[in-house]
This record gives sequence, structure tokens and C-alpha cells, in this order.
Amino acid sequence: MQMQTVSRIDTALPEGFKLPLSEDSEAEDFFVNIGPQHPSTHGVLRVVVRLNGETVVEVVPHLGYIHRGIEKMAESQTYVQNIHLSDRLDYLAAFFNNLCLCMTVEKALDIGVPERGEYIRVMVSELQRLQSHLLWWGVLGMDMGAFTTYFYGFRERELINDIFEELCGARLTVNYFRPGGASADVPDGFIPRIKSLIPILRKQLDEYQTLLNKNIIFLERTKGIGILSPEKALSYGCTGPVLRGSGVNYDIRRNDPYSIYEQFDFDIPLGSTGDSYDRCQVRMEEMEQSLRILEQAVARFPGGPHRSQPKPNYKLPKGSYYNHVETPRGLLGVYIVSEGDAKPYRLKYRSPNFSNLSVLNELAAGHKVADLITVMSTLDLVIPDIDR
Repeated sequence: MQMQTVSRIDTALPEGFKLPLSEDSEAEDFFVNIGPQHPSTHGVLRVVVRLNGETVVEVVPHLGYIHRGIEKMAESQTYVQNIHLSDRLDYLAAFFNNLCLCMTVEKALDIGVPERGEYIRVMVSELQRLQSHLLWWGVLGMDMGAFTTYFYGFRERELINDIFEELCGARLTVNYFRPGGASADVPDGFIPRIKSLIPILRKQLDEYQTLLNKNIIFLERTKGIGILSPEKALSYGCTGPVLRGSGVNYDIRRNDPYSIYEQFDFDIPLGSTGDSYDRCQVRMEEMEQSLRILEQAVARFPGGPHRSQPKPNYKLPKGSYYNHVETPRGLLGVYIVSEGDAKPYRLKYRSPNFSNLSVLNELAAGHKVADLITVMSTLDLVIPDIDR
């Protein structure tokens, strides 16, 4: 971290915020640069924090340290070639990125997906939601000083990684979905592995609550910290657990159902106060709901083809097309402008992480530096999804 001391500057503070300090005119503010080294900020992000003592006055995120030009590169690649680039956005939601791009192509060309293909998509997506939340929970505890949670979370996460490796040969930047379904049918061990995973995870979720989420130190560091009102969450365009932690009942799987999600019975967890604790509990409860969906899908997994007839090349009709999915971090949108060629004229990703990061100053101002780390961890940021 780099420190720079400056004289107090009269800048606009968040509405209703008052410095919990004396009005001594000699008091000085100083800036602390957190990042852009990777371990500090869940990705290559630089956060400039303006402090008065240990109290956060203002937080300004600085992006661009991991920008790779994925949207520009998309213009010189076919639609199928672009699927592999989408893995590198939110790498903890690579299947969702693949899926959203495929769904947009399917919408443009009116391509159907067989029932078995839809079941595969839902099951793989919910497995990755679990995988992503397990990593988040492990890192959350480590950020707050509870290093043991990192090992616990990764222990169960590896069981899901084994399923993914057997499915597509990768464990992180996975690539599997294609327009019309999936690149290949699921292996013979797919359903048995999921059946054995469900009771293991259900038992471990109870252990996670006992180990961390019910710990008195955890409660004191999350309850009442980083409160996000429903109005602020909506005005900043927050989605996913960040939005639902503030009590806003919006989940694309329910509000704008895609694939076959309307066929499954599951609840949408909501918070009540919008603090860091609520955002944590929403994700914990989401893991239970993902297990419910998987149980139902396994019980009625159909036979038949996994993909409709693939095309040698996909040329979208001239025009613009949009689709979105509910990733572990919120709404991911894909917007394509086509000139009728085999490559997009323009491809734009709507990132849930960008909007969720934008609210950081609203949540952290007035709290201590340690609380800033807690707030950032409960936002569950993946920076390459922002920089692209």
C-alpha cells in the first residue's frame, strides 16, 4: 500500500454522512492506494481510499489494469470462436457467459434447443452457481481473518470441478455450450456424481453456518456494515445477491425466465436490511436453492439429443439482438449488432460486476478500513468481468 498525506479537502460526502471526528481544522486526510496487486482486491483493481484517521471518507475504484480488448477482438472472430473468449470475463461464471452468448445467437436465428439440452444447461449452470458461491464463502472468511474457511470452501468446490473436468476437460475457464445445446452429451458419470454431491453439500452448508456465519466476530463485522437501501441499489443498477440482499425481489430466472427454469420449484432468497450480513446470507440460501433445482433435474433428466442440428457457420440476420442470464453475481447481458456476416459488427457485454462495484463508495464511507475489506468481499467482485 502507498500512502500520501494531504491537507483536508472540502469535497461532497455521501448524503447524510458526517465525519465521526473532531472539527479540528488541523486534522489531515490522507490517501491509501490499495492495489492494483492481485491478492488485495479479488482481481487487478486499484482502490484509492481517502481516510481521516482510520475512517473512510471516500473510495474511488480505478479500472483498466486487466483490460484485454475482448469486445474488440470479437469483431474479428466467428460467433462460435467468440464463445471461448467469453470464458475469460467472469471466470467464476464461464458457463453462464457461454450460455448467454449462445442464447443471443439462438434468438437471432430462431434455433431451438432439445429438452435434454435444456436440462443440461440448467444443471451445469446451477453447479457453477454453487462452485462460485463456495469460492466466495471461502475467500470471505479469509478476507476477515478466518483462514480455515478457504480450505473448507475449496474442499467441496473440488467435487464440482471434478464434474466439470469430466464434462469438458477444464476446471476454471470452462467451455461447453454451443448454439442449439452443448458441444457434447454428458458423460455416464454426470448424473451419479451430482446425486452423490447433493447430500454432501447440504451437510456442509450447515457446517459453514456454524463455522463462520454464526460466529460472533463475523456477526459484529457484518451486521449494520455497508447498508445498501433498495432505492440506491436500483439507482446504481445493482443486480444479483447485492440487489436481493437489499430486499428487492428480482431474479431473471423468475422475472424473465429462460431455458426451462419455469419448470422448477425454488425460492428467491431476500435480505431485509441490505447490510453485509444480508448479502452473505442471500448467497448461502441460494446454494440451498441450487441444490433443490439439481434434485428436481436429476429426478426427471430426459433422454434424447443434447443439441439441435449444428450449422457449419452461423450468420445472424442484419440487426441487433440482446439476451441476458442470471449469473452468480447478477445480470449478464449480451448485445450483438450484425451486418449479416459470420462475424459480429459489434458485441457488447453488460457486466453485473461493474454496477455492483459502482456502489462501493456508498457502502464504505463512514466505516473503518477493515470494514471496507468486508464490504468489498460481500460484493463478490470479479474484476476481469469489468475490464474485459
